[in-house]
Amino acid sequence: MAPGAEVHRRIAAEIATVCNWKHRIDVAFVTSPATFPPSNARLTTGQGGKCMAVVEERVSPAPSGTGARTVASLAKGWADREPNHIAFREKDFGIWQEYTWSEAWELIELAGHALLSLGVDVGDRVTIHAEDRPEWIVVDLATVAIRGTTVGLYPTNPAAEVEYMLDDCGSVVHIVEDQEQVDKVFECDPSKIASVRSLVYLEPRGFSEFTDDRLMFWESFLELGRQHRERNPGAVAQRMAESTENDVMTFVYTSGTTGPPKGAMLTNKNSMFAIEKIIEEKRAYPDNTAPNTSDQILTYLPLCHVAERIFSTWTMLAGGPTLNFAESIETVPMNLREVQPTLFFAVPRIWERLHAGVQIRGGDSTFFKKVLLRSGMRAAGKIGDAKVNNGGKHTMQSRVLHWIFYPLVFRALQERVGLRHCRRASSGAAPIAPEVLQFFMGIGIEVYELYGMTENSAVATVNYPGRLKLGTVGEPYEGIGLRLDEQTGEVQTKHDGVFLGYWNKPDKTAETFTEDGWLKTGDVGEWVDGTHVKIVDRMKDIIITSGGKNISPSEIENSLKASPYIKEAMVIGDGRKYLTALIAIELDVVGSWALRKNIPYTTYRDLTEKPEVLELVQTAIDGTNEKFSRVEGVKKYRMIPKELDHEDGELTATQKLKRSAMMEAFGDLVESMY
Repeated sequence: MAPGAEVHRRIAAEIATVCNWKHRIDVAFVTSPATFPPSNARLTTGQGGKCMAVVEERVSPAPSGTGARTVASLAKGWADREPNHIAFREKDFGIWQEYTWSEAWELIELAGHALLSLGVDVGDRVTIHAEDRPEWIVVDLATVAIRGTTVGLYPTNPAAEVEYMLDDCGSVVHIVEDQEQVDKVFECDPSKIASVRSLVYLEPRGFSEFTDDRLMFWESFLELGRQHRERNPGAVAQRMAESTENDVMTFVYTSGTTGPPKGAMLTNKNSMFAIEKIIEEKRAYPDNTAPNTSDQILTYLPLCHVAERIFSTWTMLAGGPTLNFAESIETVPMNLREVQPTLFFAVPRIWERLHAGVQIRGGDSTFFKKVLLRSGMRAAGKIGDAKVNNGGKHTMQSRVLHWIFYPLVFRALQERVGLRHCRRASSGAAPIAPEVLQFFMGIGIEVYELYGMTENSAVATVNYPGRLKLGTVGEPYEGIGLRLDEQTGEVQTKHDGVFLGYWNKPDKTAETFTEDGWLKTGDVGEWVDGTHVKIVDRMKDIIITSGGKNISPSEIENSLKASPYIKEAMVIGDGRKYLTALIAIELDVVGSWALRKNIPYTTYRDLTEKPEVLELVQTAIDGTNEKFSRVEGVKKYRMIPKELDHEDGELTATQKLKRSAMMEAFGDLVESMY
């Protein structure tokens, strides 16, 4: 803000008050008190002889029009209406640092001017390769403000994938977190990333030895923005005024389970539709209240993932909740307990970790607490069963049990998990075992499963309070098109959230739509009671045994992963006589169990080979086999001898198994079971 600007704002406001003026006032920001009032200021008389104060602020003409509604315009709106409300917080050396909406917009505007100074034009791509942090959101919103396109990279993307995405999208400005991410850029073939003109780094440590002219520290980047704003004060506002609903505001790269990642193009229209359907729909909240300024959110999943963007950034922009950045994915349980969010979205992996944590901590308790916890878990099981059979609502019996055990067990568990004050929790982005959701339902934390994909802005189905059907992904959002293909059962959608297409891949885009314009999700679904949708599996993952039986591997895998001891499971059996599985253990949980049992081990592989661990896994498999038919039972299994890793190619950036890569890496183990 220019020196004296706040003083001038107050003076202008006082003029309006003295003149009893209640209509529009254009307030000037001038460079020094000596120039106030400016030569172009004037006082005029309004209706009824009342004084109307008008202070003209800029030499450059005001933007014509208001432009389309965008995530950037929502941020500007909060800065205007609630300048002192806390927009987001991050921890710095153990202390929460707060950013008000006024401070956030100042950074966004400066970043927008800096990007303009670096020559970012309409439609140019700005890439971000960093963990979740305020600068991620600042650059994202600044890019949208100047009608650029944000492209997020996962922090775990190795150099080869960085090269591919920078080359594919044609990035002109690349924002990196630290030296590690810059090193990945320098490992790239320079000819493949020739479009990258500027590299802006957020953490200065380790950069003293670099001499690349494209490098620029974050503070220097902001200073560039200040200088540009002084010369062109209305440049960002002008770009915002020219924005259209069809501007591509982001590329979201697919996880690439079957090939190179594809850049899904989402427009301003797509994002506003997602906000309307997913965030602002009051019926989706148990208390019938949409997100507001009293809410707290914890953000921890990569912001380049469309689900995290919706449930953190876009929710913050739509309703004004405060966004709290987790310190890391490892500290999520601790940060949950500290923040106690009122709105929480998690992928199944997080719900499974929280579920396992409760079970393991119970095993470490004193005798009295163990007895109390076992009683509470039995009660939670009965409560969960009753609510599952009643649309998620309490029966008289379940309500009485909850009243009894809430002060004894459930309140402490909710506090320990970090969701005691959570008024709406949801799960999505991958299938989850119903028993995990039923557990949380039993202790009083309602988790609503929903469904969508990047290509439809995550708008497809949701479970509504009071109408929940466990094992389904809910009902279609009101006013959207959703159908199941009559021949294949594929879920297909059609609405304003459907993406523009894949960047530079018209053939792949054409393959994604039906002849009559419906988006093909690639997921097989079925109707439950004519209202709710159950996702059977990905079409490409359906197993057809040598006996001709069609089997959904994900249901079996999710049941296996409901065990606190199993981290990953991959069921095999396509074209085979029976089903087998590759199993990866949860190292922390199994390691802790082994120590309590006085079972020594040295490495991950050593632990997986212990007879006691093999017996532990077999018990989990036996429990799963009891839930399925004989032909769907896992007959044999093998332990994966290493921790799976994205950089080794076994997992996608979103931590999904790459089945083809797994078969290639562990083919010998698979063949040993047949």
